[in-house]
Amino acid sequence: MGRFLRGALAAALLFTASACSESGPDAADTSAPAAVPSTGSAAPRPVNAPPTGAPVDYQLGGSYPPPEGVTVVSRDHSVAPAAGLYNICYVNAFQAQPGADAEWDADLLLRGGDGKLVVDNDWHETLLDLRTPEKRERVAAKVYGWIDQCADKGFQAVEPDNYDSFLRSEGLLTDTEAQEFVRLLSAHAHGKGLAVAQKNTSELAPRHAANGLDFAVVEECGEQGDCAEYMSAFGDHVVVIEYTDEGLAKACAEGGGRLSIVRRDHGVAPLGNAEYVRKTC
Repeated sequence: MGRFLRGALAAALLFTASACSESGPDAADTSAPAAVPSTGSAAPRPVNAPPTGAPVDYQLGGSYPPPEGVTVVSRDHSVAPAAGLYNICYVNAFQAQPGADAEWDADLLLRGGDGKLVVDNDWHETLLDLRTPEKRERVAAKVYGWIDQCADKGFQAVEPDNYDSFLRSEGLLTDTEAQEFVRLLSAHAHGKGLAVAQKNTSELAPRHAANGLDFAVVEECGEQGDCAEYMSAFGDHVVVIEYTDEGLAKACAEGGGRLSIVRRDHGVAPLGNAEYVRKTC
């Protein structure tokens, strides 16, 4: 699945100029993971997924006043939420941010048999090593700090990115390990009163309830023709981000009026930049 965003990285790609004016029930699975484990957090609080079919904006490249009528916004955990709206908090949970390898213990960076780091070359991000329970706990401990930051700032939900990193791991990581890790994050976030989004990864959507995932944030499901897979699992609780007019048209034809759908530019530039594009159904 295309992933045209990364908080700090996207922001670094932007340059200033004028703005564009356009503005289910889970399937049975005999290999189901165990129940969501406790992380030592308080008992889970009731959480609320974003309203369905709501006007949405995706602001990972920098925050700006949401366009009129928008009620759901996604922003990076490093910035403040938009006052009075439903706010989703972005965290890069499965990979290190570009240039941030030194912020992680060396043994938590995934290495191949040749000792070289395994890198998502599209975004220059090193994958995190989730192959043992002990390492998953240690990686999660760092991500918990970001999730706590989201809750303290007043976000209503968290969006842990790169759930699908196992697909880019040279066969070193498995979908089971990804699910075990995301369950740690969802249990902690629920304890903080935050809903948790499944990011992309349509093949694991039928397992969302077992993994503690309350709604989906998906990129390019119109472009790639898999919106129905998310709708089958999450119903209308799907936020869709498209990056082409063709993808927007397809997503709107399939889920317009039901899903929250927005077309953004590839760098998710803030309003006021030449690259800014925002369109809706």
